[in-house]
Formats: sequence, structure tokens, C-alpha cells
Amino acid sequence: MLKAGVLGAGHLGKIHLKLLKQSEEYELIGFYDANKENAEKVNSEFGYKMFENLDELIAECDMIDVVTPTLSHFEVAKKVISAGKHLFIEKPITNTFEEAEELIELASKHKVKGQVGHVERFNPAFQAVSDRIENPMFIEAHRLAEFNPRGTDVPVVLDLMIHDIDAVLSVVKSDVKKINASGVAVISDTPDIANARIEFENGCVANLTASRISMKNMRKSRFFQKDAYISVDFLEKKCEVVKMKDAPKKPDDFAMILQNAEGVKKQIYFDNPEVSLNNAILDELESFADAINNDKEPVVTMQQGAKALKVANQVIAGFNL
Repeated sequence: MLKAGVLGAGHLGKIHLKLLKQSEEYELIGFYDANKENAEKVNSEFGYKMFENLDELIAECDMIDVVTPTLSHFEVAKKVISAGKHLFIEKPITNTFEEAEELIELASKHKVKGQVGHVERFNPAFQAVSDRIENPMFIEAHRLAEFNPRGTDVPVVLDLMIHDIDAVLSVVKSDVKKINASGVAVISDTPDIANARIEFENGCVANLTASRISMKNMRKSRFFQKDAYISVDFLEKKCEVVKMKDAPKKPDDFAMILQNAEGVKKQIYFDNPEVSLNNAILDELESFADAINNDKEPVVTMQQGAKALKVANQVIAGFNL
């Protein structure tokens, strides 16, 4: 079992602590939180070992799970990697792309592995169809959330949209060509609602919308490709694949047939892939243990986390154009 420590015991940090404690892949050594009052409260309430000093926690662990505010990611990650320890770090990987590049270089130098917490990659609905998404040419994503003061210290792009940016980059095998974006700050100092149109070199277009001032929660994406349409509901954990194939000469009486202007007939097939419900956060943490133990590439590499951050920052820069 890998010895794991958690840095940051806020809302998400407590979830990570609980899951690492119950995981058969890790031995939870303890945690460090810079807020001593909060650390003592978590220690007395849950019994996790509290460390007074971050360096002491790092020294006792094989892997450190960083669940602190983004602004602190770079400095603490640098400390973890320099100590020769593996790093799991919540998204976004760092505050700037340059910081992320420095961490990647440092990880390579110290021969440690790093994984970024883009948890939607482990969403069972996305996992059920990700291998069927082949060369999508139009993608539409809506990620809407009811207002929650937690997270409003960063733009909605880094808080919410980055999930969809990472998912899109994982299925579109092409470089970004152009980004058009708009965002509006409604009740925060940074945009609370944003839209981005991302054009890729291969012609694919992704239209992403994120809001944290919605009346309801929604996390839906749709992928359109040649002869297929795939929808993923990340919130409800449902997915659907609609495929079109050349219609048989004698179709079934109940078959859905479409005919274009040239007279070509296509039959529509509906498929609802089986979704195996999981705990996505536990799965991402245990997949990282597998990568460490078996010397494999993590599912979400630091390079991929950096790429998602770069696009997210380009979207934010586009607000001011």
C-alpha cells in the first residue's frame, strides 16, 4: 500500500481523506492544513492524524494529494516533487501555464509521477462512451450550477468550464486554432457566466457554456460526428448513442429511415450503453496508485492538465478583447 498524505482539509480535502482512508491501495498517513483551527476540528471529528508541519508529512509519505486553493498549488507541488514524492493535484494544475511547465520539468528531473484531478474523465457516463467518440466535428457543452460562494474567488472558467475543456481536449486529436469568448461578472469580481467557441485545426468546433448563477444544475455534453450523435449527462450519469447506417433494402416496419435530397437512405439506431456507477474521485485516486505501482502513464497527466489550463486562460484572456 502506498503511504498517502493530504494537503488541505477543506470541503473537497475531507472527501479525499475519507476515500484514501477506505481505499485498499493507500495507507492514509495524515494531513496538513495551514488553517490550524480547521485542522484541529478535522482531527477531533474524524481522527485523521494532523501534522503541524508540511515537510514532516511529505517525509512520511510516498504520495501527496494536494487539495488546496489554486494559488498555492505551484509552491506546495514544487516542494512535494523536489522531495521525490508522487503528486496528485486538484484541477486546475496551477495558476499559470508557465508554472505548470516548470512542475512538469521538475517531475521529469526527479522521476516522479503526477496526476491532475480532472474527475469528469472518471464519470461513468463519459467512460461508457468515450471510446465511441471518434473524430467529433461539433461539440456542445453546458455546465450550469446554482450559486455557491465557495469557488467564486476564481473565474467560472477555472471553476467549472475547465472540466469540459479537458474532456473535449481528450477526444479531439487536433491543436486549438482559434478561441472566441465572452464572460459576464454578475455577483462576483470575476465572470460568473461564460461562453467559449473553440476552433481546432481539423475543423472541429466546441461551443462551451458555464454558469454558476443558474436556477438549476446541469452538466451535459453532446458530440456530433460522421453518422453518429453521442450525448453525455455527467450529472444524471446517463448517455445515449444515436447512429446512422445505410438503410437495408427491406427495412423493418418500425425502422426509422431518413432520406436526403440525393435519395440516400439511412436507418437510425438508438443505443444506451450500460453505465457502471462508481465513485469517480476514488477511481481517479486508485488509478493513480496503479500508475505508480505499475509504472504506467496516469490517466490525466500533468501535461494534459497544463494543456487544459492553457486553453482556459486563453478563454479568460478573450473576455477582454
